[in-house]
Amino acid sequence: MFNQLALLPGAISEIFATATETGILTLSDRYGLMAATLNENLEEEERRVVNRLLQSIKRGRIQLATA
Repeated sequence: MFNQLALLPGAISEIFATATETGILTLSDRYGLMAATLNENLEEEERRVVNRLLQSIKRGRIQLATA
């Protein structure tokens, strides 16, 4: 039995705005992104925002919070 992951409307935009402002992606943000990537009905624009966040992490512009 699998639990359903539900993403709140506008959550990806909020995660993106907060992460770009602070330069940090929190653990709860990461869980939100995980829920987004598992969502088969994710809009194309939201998928692009998730990809931009991942690229920013890869390039070191956004750091992952450790706790």
